[in-house]
Amino acid sequence: MSLNPIVLSIPVFFILIGIEVAWDRFRKGGVYRLADALTNISCGITEQVSGVFFKVVSVALYYGVYEHFRLTTLPINGWSLLGLFLLVDFCYYWAHRWSHEVNLFWAGHVVHHQSEYYNLSVALRQGAFQKVFTAAVYAPLAFLGFHPYWFLLLMAYNTLYQFWIHTQYIDKMGWLEYIINTPSHHRVHHGRNPEYIDKNHAGSLIIWDKLFGTFEPERAPVVYGITAPVNSWNPVYAQVAHLNTITQDLKAAQGWREVVRVLFGRPGWHPRGPLNATNPPHISDHRNSSDQTLSSGLAQPSSGIWINLYVLMHYLFLLGASTYFLFRYEQSSLYERLGLAIWIFATAATLGMILEKHRSAITWEGIRLILTVSILFYWIFRQ
Repeated sequence: MSLNPIVLSIPVFFILIGIEVAWDRFRKGGVYRLADALTNISCGITEQVSGVFFKVVSVALYYGVYEHFRLTTLPINGWSLLGLFLLVDFCYYWAHRWSHEVNLFWAGHVVHHQSEYYNLSVALRQGAFQKVFTAAVYAPLAFLGFHPYWFLLLMAYNTLYQFWIHTQYIDKMGWLEYIINTPSHHRVHHGRNPEYIDKNHAGSLIIWDKLFGTFEPERAPVVYGITAPVNSWNPVYAQVAHLNTITQDLKAAQGWREVVRVLFGRPGWHPRGPLNATNPPHISDHRNSSDQTLSSGLAQPSSGIWINLYVLMHYLFLLGASTYFLFRYEQSSLYERLGLAIWIFATAATLGMILEKHRSAITWEGIRLILTVSILFYWIFRQ
């Protein structure tokens, strides 16, 4: 069984999130909200589960180029691994930058920026389609002859590095700010302040942003989120919301030039929009997230304690099923994978609908519970 370091690190993620939650409560910082944190984690779950199926595109592309088109086979030693580390980080910078500058790629990455809070749980909030859209950016590394195993390993560690920088509780870090990506740099990246948008795309090393003109230091307090809020705690909807926007824009597009611009132009341009503007709205009130009212319209009082307890109880089942899926999918049949994946998506979606008090939440929760009982009977009688 081959598991990537990200899956193996999941327990560590939750321990560190728990420590930050405790510290935040002690400091009364207000950087966490239950519904937001659960949605962040659910987006990470849906990304990891769907990634099992999307590997056919993303990982297979790298393997294909390596097997059939590589120039040479590079030896594995300290120098080649250092070179691969730098090249992976360099490619990540451009994949990440284009994910902000190309509308179709933004559809895969926007999920990571939707939260209007900033904490370690946001690091887990990932887009399910991002790796599919950016897989080709890394193909040159396969062409050069870097073995897929080492590429995937260093890509995983590049992702793992970025977990700790999603915090407001680490201030600027002196001379390290000139070299590595730090919490201060990445807070800027998550800001929707006009001066912060599309800045600091680095993975591990901030030097790429400084070389290519996308660096911005943290000065004004950061207002987190995106300029067009998703308005939902439903992680499945969050994954497809921008794709729905693109679909509507394609329907409104007149001629192939507008179609191309909708897909590959900068995010924010709409063929039916006022003056087709792409400039972000001005933000006059730069408040910290601890006292910021959510522009998403989801700042209503929290659900009652019994609803929260119900959601948390079922969320434990969701975490258990997701862990089982990720650790056991290679031993499962395709139908078993699909069945459990559908249950995971349905559970994440309906729990989000309950938290946002969606008018259809009770109906969908009833359907989900029937599906749950069916899966349990299947699992019991299969033994």
